Formats: sequence, C-alpha cells, structure tokens
Amino acid sequence: MKIVISEDQIRDGVGRLAHEITEYYADRPLTIIAVLTGSIVLLADLIRQLNMPLRVGVVQASSYRGASTTRGPLVLNSDLMPDITGRDVLLIDDIYDTGHTLVETIALLDGMRPASIRSAVLLRKRGRQQVAYEPDYVAFEIPNEFIVGYGLDYQDAYRDLPYVASLEPGDLGGDPP
Repeated sequence: MKIVISEDQIRDGVGRLAHEITEYYADRPLTIIAVLTGSIVLLADLIRQLNMPLRVGVVQASSYRGASTTRGPLVLNSDLMPDITGRDVLLIDDIYDTGHTLVETIALLDGMRPASIRSAVLLRKRGRQQVAYEPDYVAFEIPNEFIVGYGLDYQDAYRDLPYVASLEPGDLGGDPP
C-alpha cells in the first residue's frame, strides 16, 4: 500500500472545498446529500466547516459488490433522504471514476424537483470518465489506481484509514485484513 494523499493534504483539500462551497452558496440554506458509504467521512469533515443553514441526508448507491473491482448495474435507494423539493442540493461523493454513479444519482435527485443541484467529490480519477459531466467541486485529481482510505474501501476494509492510499495489484483479489 502506498500513501497517495496524506492526512494533512486531505484536511487542506476539504478546507478548500468548504471555502468554494461557502463562496457559492453564501448564507443560503443548503441540503447536502451524501452517497453512502464511501462519502461519510468526507460528509462529517465538510459540514463542520460550512457556516450556513444545512440539512443533511444520504442516498445509497452501489455498483460494486464483494471482491469486484469492475462496475455492475447501479442500485439506488433514496429512502434516507429528506424532501429536497425547491431546495438547493449539493450531492457529495467520495470518488469520481467513470461518472455513472454521479450522473445517475443526479438524475434521481432531479426528478425530486430541487431548486438546483451541484456536486462535490473528494477524488477525481484521471482518464476513467465515461460520461459528459464534470463535478462542480473536486478536492484532488488522482492517477488511475485502486484507492482506499478516508471512507473508500476494498471489500469493506480500509475505510478507517486517515489518508488515501493505493493498493498494489497483489493486494487485490485476496481476503482483506
């Protein structure tokens, strides 16, 4: 495992995101919807730095199962979301890889008639996008490597790491620690 983004770098990146989001929304009320489960750490750190009226909810979106490192069909569950009708919404996710999760989740949210939808991601993986959409806020650009830590997992392991690391090819395919 190789550290790609340190704890200090993450703290600075989340601070930059918070500053950009605050500049855009000022003191307008904002509803933040986090994509489970990978963005929970980002959600917690980000909302503590935003100084505006906030509502928070989550949506479950999953396209990877078990040991798979390739995308399957996206399954969305919005049962844990607040009503977003007429609200400014910021969708946050841990990583922007192919873009399918973000685009399909935005389409789901758009059907709920919010006033606006913007998106923020911790990581944007270079060279993997398959959709014509770019997140509004990106903390870090990363190389095309399998990333864990700071909420991101491999077979539900490594989410608790306080930094972002890449797994070596030999680390994939076996049982996680």
